[in-house]
Amino acid sequence: MSRTPTTYHQRIAQEKRALILTAATALFLELGYDRTSLARIAERSGVSRATLFKQFPSKAALFEAIVTESWSTADEEDPPQVGNIVDGLSVIGRRYAELLCRPQMTDLFRIVIAELPRFPELADAQFSQGKMPYFESVRRYLLAEHEAGTVRVEDVDLAATQFLGMISNYVFWPTLLVPGWKVSAERVAQVVDEAVRTIAARYAVTGPGESAND
Repeated sequence: MSRTPTTYHQRIAQEKRALILTAATALFLELGYDRTSLARIAERSGVSRATLFKQFPSKAALFEAIVTESWSTADEEDPPQVGNIVDGLSVIGRRYAELLCRPQMTDLFRIVIAELPRFPELADAQFSQGKMPYFESVRRYLLAEHEAGTVRVEDVDLAATQFLGMISNYVFWPTLLVPGWKVSAERVAQVVDEAVRTIAARYAVTGPGESAND
């Protein structure tokens, strides 16, 4: 039996899913989470209600899918190799900056912030299904470097927060507050490089039992 129909239907389903997520994000921003119905999302995305309900039986499920999509990366299953903290953090930093520079990431945070007083569960979903899994991947990498002896990090959570914060504080957070805030690709690369150098200077081991700041 040919697999062509199955492949075709999978592709169509993926295309419809993308249309639904795009329409839902736009409507959540435009009308608010509460005033946006699944029926309205189906109409905006150009799919039938049956198709939408089959993929997303509730608005909560749809929002969780937006969170997952916003935080996903094509190479998230390929963590950097352990052994060189500068190379590893450079890979992680570039991935993180790319995530933060996506328009859908800004849209996601704006939806959460606007709806937080009435729908705190949206913030919970964003934190537990988006930010925390990504944070945990960075934490695991730093812990692996620590166990390999390339860095000495007593508080891995703090080190991961420091690294990601140095990038997000320049690349992302101003986009929510400053109209027209843009950061060039060259500036993003510089921000990531400086964050990597700062963490390496603080935690990298330069000799037996020594770290770079000793």
